[in-house]
Amino acid sequence: MSSATPDANADTRDQSESIRYLSLAWIRELTREVADSETIGELADEHRIGVTQVVTGGPEGDVTYHLQVGDGDASFGAGAADPEDVRMEQDWSTAVAVATGAQNAQEAFITGKILLFGDRQKLMDAQPVFGALDSIFTSVREHTRYE
Repeated sequence: MSSATPDANADTRDQSESIRYLSLAWIRELTREVADSETIGELADEHRIGVTQVVTGGPEGDVTYHLQVGDGDASFGAGAADPEDVRMEQDWSTAVAVATGAQNAQEAFITGKILLFGDRQKLMDAQPVFGALDSIFTSVREHTRYE
C-alpha cells in the first residue's frame, strides 16, 4: 500500500517531529510504545481485555483503533479489538478535548459524550492497564498535533 511509504522510517522519527492525532502515524507510534512497554507487558500477564475506540467525524473520517491485552501480550493498532470486550464511541471534538485535557474523561462518560458498550466490570478490573497506558499517551501527546 503506497500510503505506508512516507512513514517507512517511523521508528527513526525525530521525537520533535509532530504527528497528527488519530492518523496512521499516530497509531503506529502508539503501537511501538505499547510493544516496548515492560509495564504493560507485565500487566498483560494479569489482565485480559480487548478495547475498541471509535472516533467519528475527524479530518480523516471515522477512525477505529484498539488495545488488546492478555496472556502476557499487549498490542495497540488500527481496527477493532478481537475479541472485543469493550467499545467506546465518541466524536472528534470530544476525543480531542479528552486527549488534550480540556475535558475530563469521566465527565465525558457521565454526560454521554463517550458511549460505552460491553463489559464494564472487565473495564474496571483492567484499570492498572489503563494507568500504564496513560503514561504512553502522555509521552506521545508531547509530539502530537490536534488539527
